[in-house]
Amino acid sequence: MGIIGNFIKSQFIEVIEWLDQGHDTIVYRFPVQGQEIKMGAQLTVRESQMAVFINQGQMADVFSPGKYTLATQNLPVLTKLFSWKTGFNSPFKAEVYFVNTKLFTDRQWGTPQPITLRDPEFGAVRLRCNGNYTFRVKDPAKFIKDVSGTDGNFETEEIEGQIKRVLLSSFTDTLAELKIPMLDLATQFDEVGKKMKDKLSQELVETYGIELQKFIIASISLPPELEKALDQRIKMNMMGDPDKFMKFQMAEALPNAAAQPNTAVGTAMGMAQAAQMMGMMGNMMPGQHPQQQQQPPAQAAAPAEGSLEDKLKKLKAAFEAGLLDEAEFKAKKQKLLDAF
Repeated sequence: MGIIGNFIKSQFIEVIEWLDQGHDTIVYRFPVQGQEIKMGAQLTVRESQMAVFINQGQMADVFSPGKYTLATQNLPVLTKLFSWKTGFNSPFKAEVYFVNTKLFTDRQWGTPQPITLRDPEFGAVRLRCNGNYTFRVKDPAKFIKDVSGTDGNFETEEIEGQIKRVLLSSFTDTLAELKIPMLDLATQFDEVGKKMKDKLSQELVETYGIELQKFIIASISLPPELEKALDQRIKMNMMGDPDKFMKFQMAEALPNAAAQPNTAVGTAMGMAQAAQMMGMMGNMMPGQHPQQQQQPPAQAAAPAEGSLEDKLKKLKAAFEAGLLDEAEFKAKKQKLLDAF
């Protein structure tokens, strides 16, 4: 009889607590199984925890952080359910769930597909966005009732998919409401994040019992064709003038004199042609076609192609560009003169 009595006594739970060994557990069910909780048992609820008692599937008492000696005084719901009298000391059966209320940080989110927005400058644009968010359980009873249920070891990955879907839907709506130009969006990340937090916090609490603590946009990427258009615009803005930008593009489009790698004079010719083209563009009146330019004065006419004067001028350009040293310049000059 003594052995049986000791066995029965050992089945009564006298200490209830949870030491979180992981980082992603939201709800943990204390292993009561078929055992009974002794009235007067010690319940320890640590900081960033809440303890929820459930009897026959019905939500009962909820305990915030602290140390408790279980009695009818601090178990008002169970006392009512069981119709306990004051001073009731018999063991009782109940499920005990610990809910982790700490901040779950650095949760990742991103747009699986580009989102389409209307931009005042570029029209319809498609963006990809990503970042992270932080959440916590604010209403443990609701979270257990509507989300985790009887799951005795509920982790963040089981709710993150649903949170992300809500975030992405609201994020698209928020960007549309704010109507921030795409080029200014990078400077408005904090404002968008705050708007998202204010907009979703109450909704998530009412639906899931969780609270969005922070929403951060890390980056926004554009489709390649839009990036190319932006690069062209940036170049234009750097030049400060559309005419100058056109000259810049024409200079880039000139044939590379390096196509004649073994001819120093050929390289000089390419440089001279570039200078000549830039000079022609510099003299062009805005909106005027090159063929409409006034003919330069007779005394300023360029030497005929292939003439001695033309060859000497190109040779001098090569010397001034540093492609020929003084001895080479003089030798080639004398060779031209001798041939003439």
